[in-house]
Amino acid sequence: MLTLLAFVLALGLLIAVHEYGHYRAALACGVRVQRFSIGFGKPLLSWRRPGNPTEFVICALPLGGYVRMLDEREAPVDPALKHLAFNTQPLRARALIVAAGPAANLLLAVLLYALVNWIGIQEPKPVLSSPAAASLAERAGLRGGEWVAQVALADEQPQAVPSFVALRWQLTQAALAGRDLRLWVAQQEGGELRELVLPLSELDVREIDRQLFQRMGIVAPWSAPQVGEVSADGAAAAAGLRAGDLVHRVDGQAVNDGQHLRALIRQAVGPTGQPLAQRWDIERDGHLLSLSVQPRPELQDGVWVGRVGAFIGAAPAMVTVRFGAVDGLLQGVEKTAEVSWLTLKMIGRMLTGQASLANLSGPITIADYAGQSAGLGLSSYLLFLALISVSLGVLNLLPLPLLDGGHLMYYLYEAVTGRSVSDLWMERLQRVGLAILITLMAIALFNDVARLAG
Repeated sequence: MLTLLAFVLALGLLIAVHEYGHYRAALACGVRVQRFSIGFGKPLLSWRRPGNPTEFVICALPLGGYVRMLDEREAPVDPALKHLAFNTQPLRARALIVAAGPAANLLLAVLLYALVNWIGIQEPKPVLSSPAAASLAERAGLRGGEWVAQVALADEQPQAVPSFVALRWQLTQAALAGRDLRLWVAQQEGGELRELVLPLSELDVREIDRQLFQRMGIVAPWSAPQVGEVSADGAAAAAGLRAGDLVHRVDGQAVNDGQHLRALIRQAVGPTGQPLAQRWDIERDGHLLSLSVQPRPELQDGVWVGRVGAFIGAAPAMVTVRFGAVDGLLQGVEKTAEVSWLTLKMIGRMLTGQASLANLSGPITIADYAGQSAGLGLSSYLLFLALISVSLGVLNLLPLPLLDGGHLMYYLYEAVTGRSVSDLWMERLQRVGLAILITLMAIALFNDVARLAG
C-alpha cells in the first residue's frame, strides 16, 4: 500500500508541476487555457474557479497530463478571441510556453534538493569497506577502513566528501566521464591524509550497477563483521549463529569488516556447486566460540556462490549532512545541473551503444523505488522526487516529436527558415516520434519485468 501511495503521489505531483509550468507561461503570454488535466481518459473530478475560463480535471489514468489551449488548428476560434489563441502568438511566446513545462520540473528539483539540504539527511560516513579482490581500489593501495576526506578529478580543485553517498556520486561521474579520480584518505577520521589515484579511465562503463562498483572495488561503507537477522531455515541458523555474533576469523583468516566477510561466504563453494565448510571464530556476549558453518550454494548469473541465510554486517556509522540557507540552495542548483548532465550523457551513451539499454527503467521500477524511499523517511523520498523530476524535465526536452523538445525543434526550424513545418511533415514526424516512444516504453517495461524476475 505504501508503494502505491508513494508512486501515485510522486506521479501526480511531478505531472501537476510540469503542466502548471505550461499553464502559467500560457497565461503570462496572454493565451487562454481551455483545460488543465492531470491524467488521461475518463474525468474523475473537474471544477472551475470563478472568473477563470479554465476547466481543471483529474482523470482516471494518471500517466501524464496536458494543457489544452485555445488554438485554431484544433477547433474554430471566435474572431473576437483570436488574439488569445496559441497559434497566433509570436514564435518566442510559443517557445516559452512549451519550454516552461520541463523548466518547472527542473526548478522543482532544485527546490527539493535544497529542502533536503536544509532539513538534513542521515547518510553513512565516507569510510571504505574492504575492496573487492583485484579491483581498482585494491590496486590503488586501499585496504578498507580508510576515511575519505576529499576527491578531485585530474587537476581540478579537491571537494570535501560529507558522506559515502556523496563519494558514490563522485565515483559515478568520474567513471562515466572516463577520468581518473584522486582521493585523499586517512586511516581514521581527522587523521593524516595521503593521496592516491583510482584509475577509473580503465573501466568500460555500460551500466551503473553493483558490478561497476565491484570493479572499482568500492561497494559499501565500512561495517563491523557482525551477524544480523538470521533466517530460521538458513545455513547460519543450522550452524548455531545468532544475531549479534561478531566474527573475528574464518578458517584462521582475520575478518576485516562486513564486506570482507560477505566475500568469504560467497567463496565457500566449489566450481561445480559443492558446499565447502568453514570454521568461524566468533565473539558472543564477551565469550569466544568456534563454529562450523557450511554456506549453501546458489547459482547467481551463471556462477555458484555461497549463502548463509543471514544479514551480514552491522549498520555503518552515520553522519547528518545539512547545509545552511544559501549553501543549501546553491547545492540544489549544482546537483540539479549535475544530474541533468548525467542523464543526457547516459542517453547519449545508450544511443551510441556505449551504455546498455538495461539502464532504462519503467513504471514498475519507479513505483518500487518510490515505496522504498518513502519507507526510509521524508528526506529520502524528497531525493527520489527530485531525481524523477530532473529525469522528466530532461527527457521532455529531447528533440522527439510528441515531446516538448520536439515542438521546440519545430520552432527552431521556423526561426531559421521563416516558415513553419508543413502539416504533412508534422504528421510524418509525429508517427516516427510515437514509434520511438512506444519502443522505449516497451524496453523499459521489459527491463522492469527482468528485474522482478531476477
